[in-house]
Amino acid sequence: MNANLISVVIPVWNEQDSLPELFRRLFSVMQSLNRPYEVILINDGSKDSSLPIMLQERKNHPDTLRIIDFNGNFGQHTAIMAGFKASRGELVITMDADLQNPPEEIPRIISEYESGHDVIGTIRQKRKDSFFRRYASRLVNRIMNGVTGFALRDYGCMLRGYSRGIVDIINECGEVSTFIPALAQKFAANPIEIEVSHSARAGGESKYSLFRLIRLQFDLMTAFSLFPLQMITILGMLIFGAGVILGVCGIFGHAVNTLLAGIIITCTGITGEYTGRIYQEVRKRPRYVIRKIYEGDM
Repeated sequence: MNANLISVVIPVWNEQDSLPELFRRLFSVMQSLNRPYEVILINDGSKDSSLPIMLQERKNHPDTLRIIDFNGNFGQHTAIMAGFKASRGELVITMDADLQNPPEEIPRIISEYESGHDVIGTIRQKRKDSFFRRYASRLVNRIMNGVTGFALRDYGCMLRGYSRGIVDIINECGEVSTFIPALAQKFAANPIEIEVSHSARAGGESKYSLFRLIRLQFDLMTAFSLFPLQMITILGMLIFGAGVILGVCGIFGHAVNTLLAGIIITCTGITGEYTGRIYQEVRKRPRYVIRKIYEGDM
């Protein structure tokens, strides 16, 4: 750890439209802090001009900007994990590259860290996302809080701060699939959530489609709780009791058969999710593959 150093970790996936403005605003904020800092960009398999733009910007900040170039797309949270591994600061701040997380909010995160908070989450105010994204986000928040027992108001905002101690603990975790905000909340001793502004995307489109949001929800549920499996057991008991009652009453029909078939398929799917996670873990494949790291003298 480098005392007093601030590390900013930013995953990048096809963000060529927003990067120039991001760099202008980010480095203006960081330079105004009058303290040492580093910016770590993780190129998560971009197919556009994101990497050349990042390399060009590095010429302006060779001492403070590092680039980790993946050889493919491994996902947002995996990219952040790579940034955590490479970071050296006492406080690590994560944010998206699309400028929906204003860099101007970084000093507030630093202030909360200096007040003694080890995890600083953020709540997006007056979100500029579509109705679908806002509704889906609220649904994910409610489900996650119910499953994990946490009380976070906004799991989706990546503008967050983590103390060195929390980052070191996360780095020790060996799960293949990792959702960093929830994982950090599990280990935090004094977390806090603060309200921050939210902006429309500077360019491009959101990377989270409906299918990706559904996949994320299954990952969250199975990664942090046994609650779905426990619900299967309870559901099985209820079905057994209902079967006894129907048998006594002599009531049978296609509706009952259809209902039971749906329940069985759902239970099989949930069990399969857990089995699939076990399969991913036992393979012991690396989380990501780095093609090249750009750091040091040019």
